[in-house]
Amino acid sequence: MSERTNNIVANVTVIAVISLLLIGGNTWWRQRTQFYRGEAALAARDYMAAIAGYEAAIHMYTPGSSLVESSARRLWEMGEGFEQAGDMDRALIAYRSLRSSFYAARWLVQPGKTWIAECDRKIAEILSRQGYAPAVPK
Repeated sequence: MSERTNNIVANVTVIAVISLLLIGGNTWWRQRTQFYRGEAALAARDYMAAIAGYEAAIHMYTPGSSLVESSARRLWEMGEGFEQAGDMDRALIAYRSLRSSFYAARWLVQPGKTWIAECDRKIAEILSRQGYAPAVPK
């Protein structure tokens, strides 16, 4: 290859690496910001804002992120807390938010398969207790 071609390849490689780092950093920062918004809202007992913050943090899914796992755990704990308090509507909101967040985060693979399955189970249990029959596919 000529020197000019080598320079072009090097420049494209550097630009691609910098772009990926910027995208990754932006995603991490937004994920962190949303998680801590959820934490602040939870501390203030603003449960719907907390759910929204944790849900948004999961939407910024990055493999191996502890913030995604922490957000999922918080949503699960909120759902269980609402269930124990007898607030089934809010419990459903928490479980559905957790489940839908992982569905929205799908990319090369489906992240959060265990969380999705557990949420499906909890949602079905709550709906069954409320007298709703499970949907039957046609």
